Amino acid sequence: MNKSPFPGMDPYLEQFWGDVHSRFVVYMADQINDQLPGDLQARVEEGLMVDTETYSRRIYPDVQVVDRPEVSFPPGTPESGTAVAEPCVVVLPHELRTERHIEIIDRNSGNRVVTAIELLSPANKRKGPGRDAYEQKQREYINAGVNLVEIDLIRQGSFVVAIPEVIVPKYCRTTYIICVRRANRQSEVELFPVPLQEPLPNIAIPLRPTDADIVLQLQPLLDVCYRRGRYALLDYTRPLNPSLDNDDQAWTDQLLRSSGTRD
Repeated sequence: MNKSPFPGMDPYLEQFWGDVHSRFVVYMADQINDQLPGDLQARVEEGLMVDTETYSRRIYPDVQVVDRPEVSFPPGTPESGTAVAEPCVVVLPHELRTERHIEIIDRNSGNRVVTAIELLSPANKRKGPGRDAYEQKQREYINAGVNLVEIDLIRQGSFVVAIPEVIVPKYCRTTYIICVRRANRQSEVELFPVPLQEPLPNIAIPLRPTDADIVLQLQPLLDVCYRRGRYALLDYTRPLNPSLDNDDQAWTDQLLRSSGTRD
């Protein structure tokens, strides 16, 4: 079996998230680079320096898109022709809007950061220093006018993507979630619901205001992670931790029995 029995995110991969995360981030950067305008580049785990008048601090996105500002491209929808999922657009309360007062510079190359993509890890979602640091990084991206894409495919920890949980519509409260904050639409957030029962969506990734969006196709990348990581060796008879809710558990039990991975 070279493909997961699950149509989308496989919850059994969460126990090996360090390996899955490392693979997934590299594959995302490769797919993004294949679509970018010639003067943009996606880089993996490259430190950024955030400078203000009062402090300096390094932050590290999972994937960043950097800008060499010599060439402009016309705006528009994704040019690849690939269908993308329709997001749920949530208007933020006025008091949550931010001021653009932080300059983010890549000290190694002198390039401006356009978009940061974060594939969340358990440390980002558990209460403690890891979550505190991640929330600080969120604020710095938003205040600096960087597009922020957060992909949450794990069930550990609590809600952490860059929107107050209380204003998330009910139909977006799925097992997993993806959040896109566009730098030129500070009053809105795009949410992509990701139910356990469905394939991961294709999502539009914003670049500069003059660029068309590109498309990040998540499910093929997860399939490659599964195959190359040899996760067909997973023991699907073991209970999940954290456990699924009753509906997801009943669906999972039926799926695994019908696929022959569980008696």
